[in-house]
Amino acid sequence: MVRYSVEPDVPEKTSKTRGSHLRIHFKHCREIAHDTKGMNVEKALKFCDDVLAFKTTVSFVRYTGGIGHHAQGKSNKAPGNAGRWPVKATQVYRDLLTNAIANAETKGLDTDKLVITHAQVNRAPPGRRRTYRAHGRIGKYASQPAHIEIILTEQDDNVEKADDGPRVKITKKMAAKRRFVKVGGDN
Repeated sequence: MVRYSVEPDVPEKTSKTRGSHLRIHFKHCREIAHDTKGMNVEKALKFCDDVLAFKTTVSFVRYTGGIGHHAQGKSNKAPGNAGRWPVKATQVYRDLLTNAIANAETKGLDTDKLVITHAQVNRAPPGRRRTYRAHGRIGKYASQPAHIEIILTEQDDNVEKADDGPRVKITKKMAAKRRFVKVGGDN
């Protein structure tokens, strides 16, 4: 049994999946997970399909060094419209999502109500190779793989907020008078 970094409150209403030592860029996976966390599963799958079809970008928020700025980044409210289309990482992330959905179906959960409540990406140990440099030197040539874990939770139907009636507005002056404590004296 593998350990997840977070254990859900109600395990009966959750579905989990994880991938270890995946040979896809860690930084790409982190940004995809950041974009999809909190999304409905259908919306997240549509997002992945749109990225694979180059219809929308994955907005890069943390790892922005050398990331180009694209007009499609405006739709995701990316900082400075920084975004890319990480195809390989998106395919693997999408496969993990479909695996989590299949796990939810075997548990008997309603797939229309599933939401990504936890999506975490960690660095895996780098794959080390070497490249040959000038003057007979050898340099490192490492890949940056990733561990990914996703937890889907079946959301309950929203309950409408009850109407408490008219609100009493308190001015700053009234609030200050309530804070003031009278000490001593008869009045």
